[in-house]
Amino acid sequence: MADEMRVTFLGTSGAVPTTERNPSAVLLRREGERFLFDCGEGTQRQMMRFSTGFDVSHIFVTHLHGDHVLGIPGLLQTLDFNDRTDPLAIHAPHGTRSHLEQLIEATGERPTYPLRIHQVAPGDAVLDREAYTVEAFETDHRTKSVGYVLIEGDRKGRFDREKAEDELGIPPGPKYSKLHAGEPVEHDGRTIRPEEVVGPPRPGRRVVYTGDTSPTAATVEAADDADLLIHDATFGEDHRDRAGQTGHTTAKQAAELANRAGAKRLALTHISTRYAGRGGQLEDEARAVFEGERAFVAEDGRAIDVPFPHEG
Repeated sequence: MADEMRVTFLGTSGAVPTTERNPSAVLLRREGERFLFDCGEGTQRQMMRFSTGFDVSHIFVTHLHGDHVLGIPGLLQTLDFNDRTDPLAIHAPHGTRSHLEQLIEATGERPTYPLRIHQVAPGDAVLDREAYTVEAFETDHRTKSVGYVLIEGDRKGRFDREKAEDELGIPPGPKYSKLHAGEPVEHDGRTIRPEEVVGPPRPGRRVVYTGDTSPTAATVEAADDADLLIHDATFGEDHRDRAGQTGHTTAKQAAELANRAGAKRLALTHISTRYAGRGGQLEDEARAVFEGERAFVAEDGRAIDVPFPHEG
């Protein structure tokens, strides 16, 4: 579907899985493309369970702790068994390529399809497409780590068909396309400029995935006016000190950071097993301070659509 963007939470647990939560993995589908952010143990089964499809083109790894990467070897092998021929790119923090290669090769031969491992640093444009970019930003997790933000470019302004047809007398046809594309047209002896019938550019969407991290200024910058911020919320306020010691964030801290960034929606993830059955505590702590549209604890299998700004 054109303009579609959907986020599916495949794994929302902390370092240890539970009967309800898998280790970290998030799948983002944008207009037919599928991107996987982290790939914890069991991710491929979650992809089957929640019917996301396997045609992922890029895997974005935030860091190499096991709960974020142990699903990679199995997924790569399954893609090979399924006769994949399309290339697959894995992006991971600078200085981790050899560790990723060892992880993959320890379980067998490299896949027969093209596999590329790219090392990224904060500030890098990991993907740079005409319609969007994926950029890496700095996180703080006691190891080499990055977060990722997908940023769409501005869309064309709305075309005022009623004005074009009724006020200016331009019949539907090729001139509409030219005007919407930013080209002036001649009609009835005068030049019609695009700004007469086309509104101002409309902003695209912004989705942020932090992986594991303490609160950082870089995340605030990356999540500026974000439509969806997916943030580490491993602990509640009852373990705030523990969060700081281990390079994590509390639900309340994540909400406070989201406020500073002006994020519209906040998804809390990487939930510690100590909150099994008590996710409502974290949600309540975040909602008590969050000023955006909605804060929620992500759950495995939950899928949410990300609308364009002002169209949700």
